[in-house]
Parts: sequence; C-alpha cells; structure tokens
Amino acid sequence: MNDTAAATHLGDRIRIPRTRARLGVARRDITPPVGIRAKNWGPADWERSEGVHRPFELTALAVVGSDERPRLLLAVDGTWWRRVADEQGVRGVILDGLGLEPDQLMLSLSHTHAGAVLCAADAHLPGGELIPGYLDALSAAGIAAGREALDGARPGLIEWTSGRCTLAAERELDLDGRALVGYNPQGVADDTVTIGRLSIDGSVVATLVNYACHPTTVAWQSREVSPDYVGAMREVVEAATAAPCLFVQGASGELAPREQYTGDVRVADRHGRSLGHAVLAALDALPLPGEELTLDGVVESGAPLAIWAGTPADGGEAGGGLSAPVALPLRDLPTMDELAEEWKDIDPRSREERLGRARNLRDGYIDGPTVPHPVWAWRLGDAVVVGHPGEAYSRLQTTLRARFPGTPLVVMNLTNGPGFVYLPTREAYERGAYQAWQTPLAPGALELLEEHAVALVADLLAR
Repeated sequence: MNDTAAATHLGDRIRIPRTRARLGVARRDITPPVGIRAKNWGPADWERSEGVHRPFELTALAVVGSDERPRLLLAVDGTWWRRVADEQGVRGVILDGLGLEPDQLMLSLSHTHAGAVLCAADAHLPGGELIPGYLDALSAAGIAAGREALDGARPGLIEWTSGRCTLAAERELDLDGRALVGYNPQGVADDTVTIGRLSIDGSVVATLVNYACHPTTVAWQSREVSPDYVGAMREVVEAATAAPCLFVQGASGELAPREQYTGDVRVADRHGRSLGHAVLAALDALPLPGEELTLDGVVESGAPLAIWAGTPADGGEAGGGLSAPVALPLRDLPTMDELAEEWKDIDPRSREERLGRARNLRDGYIDGPTVPHPVWAWRLGDAVVVGHPGEAYSRLQTTLRARFPGTPLVVMNLTNGPGFVYLPTREAYERGAYQAWQTPLAPGALELLEEHAVALVADLLAR
C-alpha cells in the first residue's frame, strides 16, 4: 500500500479501494505455431520462428457491476496490430461471437516484440501463410475464454493496491547529437505497478497487473517466440497465488528495460522475476480479502500499543462506462518515395521494415486532416480502467494519477483500435526521437489525449 491510490486513512480505519461486482476469469493458450512469421526487427536475417521460449496466453476478465452491463477485458500476449483491418477483424468476430457492443470489450496486447506478426497482408512472405489461421485462432480463443468468464461470473471483489518496480527505464538516449532508442542513465521513469487482487468467497481467483515497460528484451538474435518478461512475471505471481495473472501494458511509449535487444531469453526471465516479486510484495501488504485494517484498541505494555486488526469492509459498487474518440492532428507526412530516398543508405532489411510500417500506418488509419482516436473508460467501483489503441508516453498515466490521486487507475496502451501510433511529448519531437518521426500525429496529440481522458474519468467519477 504505497500511495494514496492504494489505501486511504479514514479516522480509525485504512480503506482499501475496491470493486464489488460479479467476476469471472478464464484462459486459453494462444502460443503461435512454430514456423509462423515473427520478423519484428529490421536487423533480423530470419523470418520464421524456430521455437517457443514460454507459452503465450489469452486471459479473460469479466466484470458485471451495479449497472448490470457486462464488461470484458482480454489480456493478450501479442505484438501489435500493423493494419486496421486485422484488429477490426479479430475484435469484430469476438464481439459478434459474444453478442457484445463495442463499449463492452477491451482487447489489450502485451506488446511483446518477439511474437507472431499480426498482419494478414504478410501472408505471401515466409511464415506468413500461417498468419490468417493464427488470427482466426485468436478470435476463437477470445470467444471461448470470454464466454467462460461471462457465464462463470460470481459475486466477488477486486481490491486495488500499487507497488514499485525499477525494471522500466527511459529509453531516449542522445549520443553525439543523435537521438537513439536505448537506456538513458540520466532519465527518470515511472515505476508504478497498479495491481488488482480478485477474490470470490475470500479466495484469490486472479491478479491483474498494469505496468508500463516495452517488452523489448528479446530481439532479433533469438528465433524463438517469447512473451518477453511477462511470461516469467506470470509464473512468479501464479506460483505464489495459485491463480491466473493478467498483464496489461501501461503508457510505455518512452519506457523499456535497461538491458534489452538480446537473444538471451534468461535476461527476459530475470526482468519478469523482478516485476513478479514487486507484485507479490504489494499483495502481501494487503489485509485478507474483504477486510480493512481498523484501530481495534490499545494494549498497555512498556509502551501503549495501538492494535490494528482486519475487519470486514464493504463499498465499491459503482459501475459505468464511456467510449468516445478524440480528434488528433496529423503532421505533414512525407510520401513513400520521399521516405525511400531518406532511408536509402541504411541496411536493406531495416529499410524494408521501416517502409512496410509506414505503408501500414497509411492503410485505413489516415483519412483527412485529423484522426479520430478512440478511448474507452470503465468505472469499476472505486477504480477506473482507461484504454486506447496508441503508444502514449508515460505522461498519460502520471497526469491521470495526479488529477485523481485517490482513484486506482489502470491505463492501457495498445487496446482496441484503430490506431497503433506513438503519442510522444513535445520534447520528443524537438529532439528528433524515433517515436516522433515514426508517428503520423502532430505535436500536441498527447496533450489532447490527456485532456480527453481526464474528462472521461471525471465524468465517470461524478456519476
């Protein structure tokens, strides 16, 4: 219980923020088949995966709050959507299969950079022939796990707390006047881990973990697909709690591990254990499920001893949801020919990777002088969940926490779509950071997203 969002002192008790609702959890294995296209890095001289480091998981959390409107969070080990059509296809099939409206589902990718390519347009490339079938399998897993979670939802609690983990570091390094993507020893990173402990009838049934750090440990040197640090983190937490652990990626546009870009999966496992132990430390600071610490009396000893004890607690019934886009401005974009000329002197493999990403960004996402960037917000009792499809810098989540200091906030990048673009700070544009020249969005887009998200959260909390 490290900050005001984790616990509030109210006279003679310490209130734990909570969500009281019907809860259901289910999981499906979504490990990509060996041989699938997994070329996510320009320097890679291979295209098909040759093995599996750790399993990939899709975990469903169903929440039915006081407004009786089911909401489903799908935490998915996955890379990123390269085209609008693929994201809309997978999410659309899941919505239809479960009979849900778009505001009832958030599908959140972990953003591992060592997973299968999620782009059906690459079906003609080596390993790409397996992509359409894998996307179908993702849809089927989402429907199956979602249905099981919704049908099995029972009255329960999510109790919210937070911890600290030093895995994430700022990855904006200036070297001899060049803006690099790598650990900056002078930078400051958001180290907050937001955690939800789910319980039914006093027994823990799941743990929700929200942390902002790019899963870029495992890179082009490894030919195995890997969930990166998320896999080992889950293993640590699940071994201690005997319950599934869901991971959702935070606002990590400029955050990544210090040690990264390696083919040694043991490094990713070390990273995952560090996050897992931070989660367990925060969980162990909580009282038993359903309880709060209450000042129970004074015992006279060598000193007068204040006795705090766990007592049953209630609250956290409020529910609601909002979904609304914000119009974000576009910068002046170079043509594909201009980009090809600009990048003509770099390694051919890396150049083709950059050009491919630029083409995909223009396919179905850009239509007019602004982009309608969607944002979803759910109120779950005392907590609020905010999801959007871009890669916002961590300022998005720190701004929201500062604006609503007593509210546990789960802030998720890479959630639903369309949109798979960076939202950097103005400073990142000024220094010529990769995230700034890669995105089609103009300076100021992050600030507009922040204002919009603040308004949605304020609206939900006022109800």
